[in-house]
Amino acid sequence: MPTLSPSSVVAALRAAGCVFAEDEAELLLAAARTPEELAALVDRRVAGTPLEHVLGWAEFRGLRITVEPGVFVPRRRTEFLVEQALAQAPDAAVVVDLCCGSGAVGAALGAALGGVELHAADVDPAAVRCARRNLAAAGGQVHTGDLFRALPDDLRGRVGILAANVPYVPSGEVPLLPSEAREHEPLVALDGGADGLDVLRRVAAGAPHWLAPGGCLLVETGERQAPAAVAAFTRSGLTTRVAVSEELYAPVVIGVRP
Repeated sequence: MPTLSPSSVVAALRAAGCVFAEDEAELLLAAARTPEELAALVDRRVAGTPLEHVLGWAEFRGLRITVEPGVFVPRRRTEFLVEQALAQAPDAAVVVDLCCGSGAVGAALGAALGGVELHAADVDPAAVRCARRNLAAAGGQVHTGDLFRALPDDLRGRVGILAANVPYVPSGEVPLLPSEAREHEPLVALDGGADGLDVLRRVAAGAPHWLAPGGCLLVETGERQAPAAVAAFTRSGLTTRVAVSEELYAPVVIGVRP
């Protein structure tokens, strides 16, 4: 098999529509141990497999997060949610990453806060397996189940940061997502119901029972949905505001238990 040159890798990726072909080529070249392995990695990427699934990891707030096939890939815009959590509750002792996917948010919070009691939960067993690997360094516990039902009872009333990266794409807009997401990530991590807020409303309704006094709930949402998300938080008795990163285009709704 002829060895692929860096320029031929870039050309193959560019022809497949990869916008950051040079950057991706550099990562694939670094990951491959043999010419055959490089060819296989390039073939998978050209076929539309997300780069993170090809590499087996994604970068998130300076951490290398393991991402297995079929698991939701953490988005860079979600780093803003982590920043907001740290600003709101810099002394949090108990952290929960709900709808954790790969566990990127929990891993980032655990790394930044150090020595916290860290829990994460997801309904998808593949995500839970992945999150266990990513939260091991921070001593995090990962639970399988539907939202709060997955959590140990002794967390009630003790959580300082409850981060929930819920699915928020309206069902009717899921077919409009990029094929990388539609074909390689679980629907349960994308589809938020008719208006995209089904899971968010359930999280907002349950959060006050789990938050410590002064504890905060943070959820990423779409710009159009932010007012309805704020209303859901407020109905639950949380003191609510919206933080927006213009650069990352990522509204985060923040609710604090009085």
